[in-house]
Amino acid sequence: MLISDSMPLLWLSYVALSLVVLVTGYLAIRWLPRLPRFVVTGLVAGLIWMPCSFTLPLLDKDAAYHGMAPAVVVAGIAVLQHDGAALASAVPLLILGIALGGAAAAGLAFWLGRRQAQRHDDSDDDGGGTAASTRRQEPVIG
Repeated sequence: MLISDSMPLLWLSYVALSLVVLVTGYLAIRWLPRLPRFVVTGLVAGLIWMPCSFTLPLLDKDAAYHGMAPAVVVAGIAVLQHDGAALASAVPLLILGIALGGAAAAGLAFWLGRRQAQRHDDSDDDGGGTAASTRRQEPVIG
């Protein structure tokens, strides 16, 4: 059950909060043109959504907990604990996540831009495309 298990609830909370961060960040930089706005949002999405495995030693000598967490969290904890091995596994995944997020966002921005340009071209072709057809028509009563 979702409420009784802490890990699914933790992941659900993380996804919800990260979506809030992405949406508010996207809206905060709305002064930028579409492509840079998408790319910055994609970079941040790749940064916070890239998963990474980690290992925690338990109280028993030979026991350890293996799990998955966002790479940015694993890297942050590794820096605080001065754990070079965990940091060495998290940083390449962070770089990969940033690159994938930026590339996906740039592709989405170009795809949406091409669709909008194509839609704009289709609406221009309806009138014949001449200068006379682009003049404003005054309304006629009667």
